[in-house]
Amino acid sequence: MAENRLNRELETREKTARKRSWVRPDLLPNPNPEDGYDFHWVRISTRGEADPMNVSLQLRQGWEPVKASDHPECFVMAVDDDRYKDNVIVGGLMLCKAPKELVEDRAAHFEQQTRSQMSSVDNNFMRENDPRMPVFSERKSKTTFGSGS
Repeated sequence: MAENRLNRELETREKTARKRSWVRPDLLPNPNPEDGYDFHWVRISTRGEADPMNVSLQLRQGWEPVKASDHPECFVMAVDDDRYKDNVIVGGLMLCKAPKELVEDRAAHFEQQTRSQMSSVDNNFMRENDPRMPVFSERKSKTTFGSGS
């Protein structure tokens, strides 16, 4: 048997792995997912000025502040404001959550509102259309390939 073999403890994966490169950290920490909930960062202040109108609007829309004790992976530092001392706050943004059904209903509402506005614009534009010289074309585009002659 050969006596010049290296000890297997010296051939670990950590010893042969490549050096990891530095990666910029995320500006906002990602909370661990919860079944049935979506997360959203709500602005509570801008440039040191409180924004109570935005906070109250978001709370009325169904977003609930997340407690720091529920998501310790997101906790960065304590907040001076007593109103938000138990919440997850990073740089004037407070982490909130809402049930997925509520978020999907909200998205469907704004999708319908967008479709309605686009239909209104199209109808208004079509009023100006003259069949002798059409100014409106479909929003679809197609590409055809031919012989070129």
